[in-house]
Amino acid sequence: MKTRASAANALMILGLFVLAALILIIPESRAQNTEAGQVTEDKVSVINRVEPQYVCMVNNQTFAKEQIPVVIDEKTYYGCCEMCEGRLKADPESRHATDPVSGNKVDKATAIIGAAPDGKVYYFENLENLETYSIN
Repeated sequence: MKTRASAANALMILGLFVLAALILIIPESRAQNTEAGQVTEDKVSVINRVEPQYVCMVNNQTFAKEQIPVVIDEKTYYGCCEMCEGRLKADPESRHATDPVSGNKVDKATAIIGAAPDGKVYYFENLENLETYSIN
């Protein structure tokens, strides 16, 4: 009788350890709907507004120093290297992004730009969308 009680207790303790491990291992994520389709990504806690000259608009990453200005049709875009500069000049699609809140296409030269802690940038058509995205 004592052996059965000990085995039951051991199984219960093992079950609690497994449950605790699952809770720690499974990452928190969110699904975000846009007009472009369903996107699943890791949750972004804070998006901070950044000035465009600190963004490579091809790699969509922030940098500590100012990037190379590329003027096209009286609008200024930024790239981190000669290859990005060339792509901005040659590929009109590289100069546009999709606002993650509204799903609308935005021009990177005129967009409000926000950066996540990892340096990834998001382009918004207005400040309200940046704030909405950062809150959700």
